Amino acid sequence: MRNTSHVNSKKIKALLLVATLLLSPAFGGAGDWPEFRGTDRNAVWEADGLVENFEGMANPLPRVWSTPVGAGYSGPTVSGDSVYLMDRGAPGDATEVERIVCVDRTTGKPKWIHSYPCVYSDVGYAVGPRSSVTIRDGRAWALGMMGHLHCLDAASGQVIWAKDLAKDYKIDMPIWGLTASPLVEGGTLVAQISAGPDEACVVGLDPATGAEKWKLFSDKGSYVSPVVIDQAGKRVTIVWTGERIAGIDAATGTLYWEVPTKPNKMPINVPGPAFNADHTKMFLSVFYDGSRLIELDQTNPAAKELWHRQGINERKTDALHCMISPPFFRGEHIFGIDSYGQLRCLDPENGNRIWENLTALPQERWSTGFTAQNGENTWIVNERGEIMITRFTLEGFEEIDRAALIEPTTPLKQRREGTVMWSYPAFAGTQVFVRNDRQLICVELGK
Repeated sequence: MRNTSHVNSKKIKALLLVATLLLSPAFGGAGDWPEFRGTDRNAVWEADGLVENFEGMANPLPRVWSTPVGAGYSGPTVSGDSVYLMDRGAPGDATEVERIVCVDRTTGKPKWIHSYPCVYSDVGYAVGPRSSVTIRDGRAWALGMMGHLHCLDAASGQVIWAKDLAKDYKIDMPIWGLTASPLVEGGTLVAQISAGPDEACVVGLDPATGAEKWKLFSDKGSYVSPVVIDQAGKRVTIVWTGERIAGIDAATGTLYWEVPTKPNKMPINVPGPAFNADHTKMFLSVFYDGSRLIELDQTNPAAKELWHRQGINERKTDALHCMISPPFFRGEHIFGIDSYGQLRCLDPENGNRIWENLTALPQERWSTGFTAQNGENTWIVNERGEIMITRFTLEGFEEIDRAALIEPTTPLKQRREGTVMWSYPAFAGTQVFVRNDRQLICVELGK
């Protein structure tokens, strides 16, 4: 007689796994991370039941799955049963292409890949595409480093429309290419494409067809993705170019307000703005140009600068000079990572430094950590591929625990350590999704 106990055991385990996945917060709604820095682009991780430390867990942390991907800085996004990113082609593939990749959220197995020819020219750190895939209403929008913009069916990968913005506009290509993730808001796709000569640094397109609805500004572009806030009873889309930060109506391109942010050397604003809870204060920080605090009027869509502080240079900084890591508010105080990896807390009244910590990150140029706020804790995935559970308070920085997550593989010649991991992770459900230049991984962080 055939022994079926082993087979039945496998079936039971499989059914339990399916039930667990269906009942867990990892799928749908608050369990998604459907665009750059998650829902509302504010890097808030809405998950319950996360581990309090890594005690008893393997180091590196065990993976739910790992799947091969090509090189790039594009952070993964998560929606429903799928995970999305962009890369420079299959590992070991010498063909000059960019790809939009979709894998199964449960297994990591490829669901579909859309590949298109793309020659990189006159851009620095040409490892791969930078921006994240934006998912909404069953569609995926992806902007490549040289200006290829696609709208695809999120489930099948079928191309709905595609545009080569470098052909359509006179793009004044930033040094590091186009990096801002497209935003869908008010029936409009908003993209920063740096086509200043065409007075189209920022464009509004029909998300269903790609047709132009409006264009704004003769500025050179920056590297900052658009965001949306509620201000004075309106949905205000905020775009930060290489010359100004502005609040606009995404549907029409109408300008509500603008504040000049002309750089001293070059447009190098990479991390986006930070907002306090009621959207009355907006904080900006740039590697060379220091910090600005802007007041946002909640009775009428308007803005004014309250203070601007700038150090002597990138080493002798004042307040906060961020490079890649976005700053954030906790309560009314400002926190962020300075130009060489210094964690700092600032007084919002004047930008004075309340404390500084030098232990969390390497003290190297452009040292980077990507944060997600979850309750009292701030989770950080740093450029060494470590994940950290921390707390930021007025009293100082507390590191609760850290563990290895993924190997840093992107070459960086300015560093003694030689390689970094510079892609914003996705924190979705109770899992973290993170990539390097060889693989995309999923790690479970529920208790």
